[in-house]
Amino acid sequence: QVQFVESGGGWVQAGGSLRLSCVASRAILSTFSPLTVAWYREAPGKQRELVASVSSERITDYADSVKGRFTISRDNSKKAVRLQLNNLQPEDTGVYYCNTVPQRRDNWGQGTHVIVSS
Repeated sequence: QVQFVESGGGWVQAGGSLRLSCVASRAILSTFSPLTVAWYREAPGKQRELVASVSSERITDYADSVKGRFTISRDNSKKAVRLQLNNLQPEDTGVYYCNTVPQRRDNWGQGTHVIVSS
């Protein structure tokens, strides 16, 4: 069990930027480092979707809808994964969560809210 704690959300106008961060609150370094970690997004009325992932080798992958705008990175020393969100659009509105790939139910945190107004 890792359990992530997310932060950094907020309200921005379209075109703005945010930087999200999540920390694996219950992991030790040797447990966290080998994990592939992803940011997931739950938009209003939609299912939770994976938006970006980073492997233990720092190989990244992105949903088509965020490619070129979002950047995921990790800092193993802090057991943290960050998501830089640029050129935000109203369709990016939602609750953003971290979890592993594949997901584990016990890893879900409270998420952080991102609201983008047009």
